Amino acid sequence: MDPSATPQLSSQQQTPSLKRRFGSIMYESMLLFGILFISGWIFSTLLQQRHALYLRHAQQAWLFIVLTLYFVWCWSHGGQTLAMKTWRIQLVNRDGSAVKAGRAAIRFLLSWCWFLPGLALAWALGAHTWMLVWIPAANFLLWALTIYLDPQRQFLHDRIAGTRLVDMAEIAKRPGKHKWYH
Repeated sequence: MDPSATPQLSSQQQTPSLKRRFGSIMYESMLLFGILFISGWIFSTLLQQRHALYLRHAQQAWLFIVLTLYFVWCWSHGGQTLAMKTWRIQLVNRDGSAVKAGRAAIRFLLSWCWFLPGLALAWALGAHTWMLVWIPAANFLLWALTIYLDPQRQFLHDRIAGTRLVDMAEIAKRPGKHKWYH
């Protein structure tokens, strides 16, 4: 589908529930396992990696690039990853227009705030055992609660990036509306 063919959505378009967004995130993580597994296998095979620590940082950089390309491509070509299509959630600009690659890249980088601050804090504190779980989990929870800072219940990274998630299931329910989001 051509992203320029996406109709303009009203600023009153409903935000998907937090439960649906987390469902999409969980499904996305399962799909990403496969994408990253295959990408890691390709890297290891092409560079004949015989030990997990051999070229470890290069492989991490490669997997980060793969993730970046996956999300930026999906969000800038229709506004949906496979999980978002399944859960009928779409990413659009704040004004409802299609997201371009630059803004999608900014959103992708900002979305790391779900994890990195908590992991960095755990590392800085020298956390051990359960603190290695609790600190990043608290970060995740606090980031999720940022929806209450926004009147449209958007996550903080969406607000900063100038994007928003919209509920495509609501459009399908409206009488007289065409299903243009196949």
